[in-house]
Amino acid sequence: MLYDTALRPYSSKRLEEIESADILIGIPSFNNESTIVHVIQMVSHGLAKHYKDKRSIILIADGGSTDDTREVSKEFQIKPWQEKIVTIYRGPGGKGTALRSVFEAAARLKVKVCAMVDSDLRSITADWVKYLLHPVLEEGYQFVAPVYVRHKYDGTITNNIVYNLTRALYGKRIRQPIGGDFAISRDVAKFYADQDVWLTDVARFGIDIWMTTSAVTQGFKICQSNLGVKIHDVKDPGQHLGPMFRQVLSALFSMMERYESNWKGIKGSEPVETFGFKGTMDPEPVKVNLPLLVELFKTGYQQFSPLWKDIFRESSFDQIAKTSKMGAADFYLPTEAWVKILYELSATHHLWTVNRNKLLDMMTPLYFARVASFVRQTRKMTSLEAETLVEEQAVQFEEQKDYLIEVWDEKSAEKTKAGPACE
Repeated sequence: MLYDTALRPYSSKRLEEIESADILIGIPSFNNESTIVHVIQMVSHGLAKHYKDKRSIILIADGGSTDDTREVSKEFQIKPWQEKIVTIYRGPGGKGTALRSVFEAAARLKVKVCAMVDSDLRSITADWVKYLLHPVLEEGYQFVAPVYVRHKYDGTITNNIVYNLTRALYGKRIRQPIGGDFAISRDVAKFYADQDVWLTDVARFGIDIWMTTSAVTQGFKICQSNLGVKIHDVKDPGQHLGPMFRQVLSALFSMMERYESNWKGIKGSEPVETFGFKGTMDPEPVKVNLPLLVELFKTGYQQFSPLWKDIFRESSFDQIAKTSKMGAADFYLPTEAWVKILYELSATHHLWTVNRNKLLDMMTPLYFARVASFVRQTRKMTSLEAETLVEEQAVQFEEQKDYLIEVWDEKSAEKTKAGPACE
């Protein structure tokens, strides 16, 4: 079903009554009754502490929670001069549709700034509100990405794929392109709301990378803000990240196709200005099951190796085969090989116009192999020391960008030759 808006009639009516506001903070939620009250409380405190003179709205965009998320959100008392709207969004289930309703509300209320924070945050403080809003309200920025103090094993999709590709493709060192907590100006909110993506994977988990990539490619003024430590419902990559992985990658690869003419001309990268938290903190440790990751990769190798042999260049497949013979104690997939594997996969995704989900399923065990290799390599490192490895990896992605263009163009030629039913 096509939805021309993610807002239900009662939400639209409420926005009409409010007419206009300075600040809108959206909180997408789904079954978060144990954490959402703390998030609302910190947002309310932050708005009172830093922006008491501004008209502020808190919008909880819920995905039809089956627990008491909406009830506890409604019952929690915010400051009397603040407004709160609790709504169930309309459209495909997922965070993207929740944020669509936030973007629409921001555009309708003609706010000066719109921020969004995740509903499972346990480490959010009142100061996050200022860290996110200040660059838009005071410094003229249009898009604020988050930076967090994170444990070395939190954010494995970001550390091994999304940060590297975003930086190498689009030339901006945005450390957390899928961080979840952002701030945008009204014109960016309106731009997002007007895009025709709301029936795609963007409406589920792909929203964060879509927002970041769109902001960069459209030339909006971008910065980062350090929010300090992030403590949320962390997921072990071997057990919980499959669907999210596929949807993030699907959005990332689709954006590569859409903005091919943009990224092909970009060499190297530049830092973006960073505001916010200035101290140091120790993040909570994240447990990773290394033997499970290795086992998942080996199972994937048994299942997919004939297809991998067909998809990858010989040198890449040989390295995958070599790694499949290693145990957890000596497991290693070199960074250079990983860069080529990821670039070859993005080009193959470009070539295949059908069965793309199958391709992403085939990639998941390779991601487990890379995470296992990173875990083994950084076992005795602090999170700060492990960050150096992440940066070195990102540089390798930049340095091998010509390789991406080579395999991409090769697959493009195959696609043209094969016609529309290429798989």
